[in-house]
Amino acid sequence: MTQDSIWEQILDYSNRANPYPFYAELRRTPVARLQDGAYLVSGYAEIASLLHDPRVSSDISHNPVAADAGAGEDGDGPGMTPTFLSMDPPDHDKFRRITMRHFGPPTTPGRVAGMEPRMTEIVTELIDKMEGSTRVDVVDDLAYPLPVTIICELLGVAPGDEHRFRTWVDLALQSTDPGLDPETQQKKRAEAGKELRAFMEELVEAHRKAPGNDLLSALATDDGPEGRMPPEQLVSTGLLLLIAGHETTVNLISNGALTLLRHPHELQRLREDPDLVIPMVEELLRYEPPVHFVPFRTTLDDIDIAGTTIPAGASLTLVLAAGNRDPAHVTDPDCFMPERPDNQHLGFGGGIHLCFGAPLARLEAQIALTAFARRLENPRLVSDPPPYRPSPFLRGPSHLPIDIDGIR
Repeated sequence: MTQDSIWEQILDYSNRANPYPFYAELRRTPVARLQDGAYLVSGYAEIASLLHDPRVSSDISHNPVAADAGAGEDGDGPGMTPTFLSMDPPDHDKFRRITMRHFGPPTTPGRVAGMEPRMTEIVTELIDKMEGSTRVDVVDDLAYPLPVTIICELLGVAPGDEHRFRTWVDLALQSTDPGLDPETQQKKRAEAGKELRAFMEELVEAHRKAPGNDLLSALATDDGPEGRMPPEQLVSTGLLLLIAGHETTVNLISNGALTLLRHPHELQRLREDPDLVIPMVEELLRYEPPVHFVPFRTTLDDIDIAGTTIPAGASLTLVLAAGNRDPAHVTDPDCFMPERPDNQHLGFGGGIHLCFGAPLARLEAQIALTAFARRLENPRLVSDPPPYRPSPFLRGPSHLPIDIDGIR
């Protein structure tokens, strides 16, 4: 089987429930060239090296595959100013620092930890609502509403507005479905981008005029040592935080619940020992990561790696989920081992683009999964595998129906 056909199998929706055998095939050639000239990188050591290599650009305007797909000039959405996610230094570093100044250390070290009581309160309320039900949907009833509520409160989005942007976010994610033709992808992308941009522009302006204690207000009004973020940059960054701040965590929690239900012994252990959740979430990030690959990186120079020379100007896709199960990096890679020693994974990427919201996602997943284990009586899957969302790179169930005997 050629690398092209293996990659096509990975992108094929019919394999969304279990792409891991194809990742194993892909790793036989850890750095592989596709027919279109792009490169797939699937070995842990090679991915980790390239994530830290300054000769690899995240600027999508450099990427030939993105240009061919019509996404080269609007990597953050049609008409959107690029965010720090798709920038290189020094601009990346500057705008990430301006954003981090209001989110985490060293300037705001207590922002995420201070939300723990509220997260616990939300999870308690969500599980309380399950009382009297014999069937619940882990995605709709727990994994989605928790991170959406938290990111809305963090940014200062009014209660109820999540119903407005959910439709557009779903549309944007549908545009990444490789089963769609490029014209349909572009149409969905443009439609979602227009609505989301208008929504965030309205929100930023409202917070600038009447600031609160939220992150968006801080970004809109605070002139830090590096100045205020330009308005168009703030709109793009606000949307990045809003979407990335919940989409990946939904998958982390729902993939985590599914994995626990498939490993009832580990579910029981977590029920008896809540402290187990900390290493368990790290293992989930390795074993069933919410983000499976990073596309549209570009080499700025020739790079020699794993016996291959990737030429300057080539498009790279870093297959994080394949690297996480690389037997050259971890023993028994296909086994779920919550207490795996020295668990270095790629669940949040790495290098200068290490996931900005990782501390928030970790804490949400730890609280949600601990309560899931402790409070749901005899949870069991209705079907396995469950239905999956279309996206091959933001991978998780679209629904996860389970039967329960009650709640504690």
